[in-house]
Amino acid sequence: MTNAKLRVIPLGGLGEVGKNMMAYEYGENILIVDTGLMFPENVMLWIDYIIPDFLYLMDKREWVRGIVVTHGHEDHTGAIRHVLEQVNAPIYATPLTVGLLETKLSRGGMLSRAQINTVRAGEMVNIGPFQVEFFHVCHSIPDGVGLGITTPAGLIVHSGDYKFDHTPVDNWPTDYPKLAEFVGRGVLALLSDSTNSDKRGWTPSERVIDPALREVFRNAPGRVIVASFASLISRMQQVGNVAQEYHRKMAFVGASMVENARIARSLGYLDFPDDLIIPVDQALKMKPKEVALMSTGTQGEPTSILGRLSSGTNRQFDIVQGDTVILSSHPIPGNEESVYRTINRLFRRGANVIYEAIAPVHVSGHASQEEMKLLLNLLRPKYFIPIHGELRQLHQHARLAVDVGIPAENIAVIENGQVMEFQDGEMHYGERVPGGYVFVDGAGVGDIGPSVVKEREALARDGFVLINLVLRRDSNQLCEEPEIITRGFIYTRNGDDLLSATRELVKSEIARDQVTAPEDLEQIIKSFLFNHTRRRPMVFVTTSRS
Repeated sequence: MTNAKLRVIPLGGLGEVGKNMMAYEYGENILIVDTGLMFPENVMLWIDYIIPDFLYLMDKREWVRGIVVTHGHEDHTGAIRHVLEQVNAPIYATPLTVGLLETKLSRGGMLSRAQINTVRAGEMVNIGPFQVEFFHVCHSIPDGVGLGITTPAGLIVHSGDYKFDHTPVDNWPTDYPKLAEFVGRGVLALLSDSTNSDKRGWTPSERVIDPALREVFRNAPGRVIVASFASLISRMQQVGNVAQEYHRKMAFVGASMVENARIARSLGYLDFPDDLIIPVDQALKMKPKEVALMSTGTQGEPTSILGRLSSGTNRQFDIVQGDTVILSSHPIPGNEESVYRTINRLFRRGANVIYEAIAPVHVSGHASQEEMKLLLNLLRPKYFIPIHGELRQLHQHARLAVDVGIPAENIAVIENGQVMEFQDGEMHYGERVPGGYVFVDGAGVGDIGPSVVKEREALARDGFVLINLVLRRDSNQLCEEPEIITRGFIYTRNGDDLLSATRELVKSEIARDQVTAPEDLEQIIKSFLFNHTRRRPMVFVTTSRS
């Protein structure tokens, strides 16, 4: 085993924002770090979410010694149920992350079969040949950790999501002494978060949000509704502190928000007076000036609390004149259109909406350029692999590494599926393995591919035309007028003329007896409709005999 290679296998998170998943393989041993999901892009119609393609692990599932989860965000935990359905391996995570994982697995009916081990920042665990040290990092959720992974090939540092916040809300800064200890041992390779590699300077501290929240609470004439990610525990604490300061009671709205707040309070990550938090039913009966609500829906999700409030379809309560809504988040790439549409709808319903572009009500949980340079300088790795980001962000992170003195030939900008190998202190490119998207739609996992997504996009763009033909049993002649049904294509008086012309074309082609299969007629109709409309609806022809 001493001559075995350490193989680093990115299964998600390199080439996109989300679905983070990395596998470290040494001999017949695999360590998985994170199992995240990704939210669909706008063109991925009616896809619930996307998970990594971990086909590579299917014939090596017995090699998996453990799964380490760095923190509780969905882009690092959201695929855990799907992975555990295929891989039987123990999970290692910090207390808050364990609580969130247990809730997620219990909803999926997987908790009873999961082997979950609680570890704390500063501890070390042996997982097969991997000696994993958990070190605390600041992020937008408590209990986040980076990993020092000592392998027979050398020390690998996996940053997780991090930033260098010197005044974090929980007063727990990043573990600088541990980073200094790593550099003393010699870091073979650093794999580091690239999300904000195009942001200059330093990411502001979470503390800068407090003055903005105070100003909003001080001036709000009615209810204050703060929308945030359900896992953003530090924001719950900040809103609670300001609500208490301005003599408002606080209620959580939405199942995930309520459950995550309960878990965080039970584990001591939220410190509220007992009388501050009240049920939402009680809050809705109080004077608006005395209430603050926290809900989900910052990404414009139609079924979220804020999404339903913006469209007037929320069952429990509505937006009323005088409400102030704070969006304490940044749009995930691809969600901007949905977010701004939600903001516009909230204004239309009478709310005053405060969001990141007009007030500092949110800061990123990810390091910006100067922090990335600092981490590189602290660790001085021999090799560097930027992770967690779109390709443009990975390349920008690589440029920063060159700026601080990492040789360009020692930096690997790779995407999902590109294996990197370490042997005898040297890094080499390995083979490519599957690393694409697995779509989750309802109960289906992986049964929808890119072709189905393209079909949905085509249907949404130009609609469809269905032509039903009833033919004689003894010939290909029509028994009755062709039936034409359209959806999402035309609905005008001129459309009636077009459908009549289409019907006559169908009759003419059938009468000529030149059409030998429905597919031939579909192509003829597609060309005819495009010539008249410059649109390309999907065309289907069905036949029956009478």
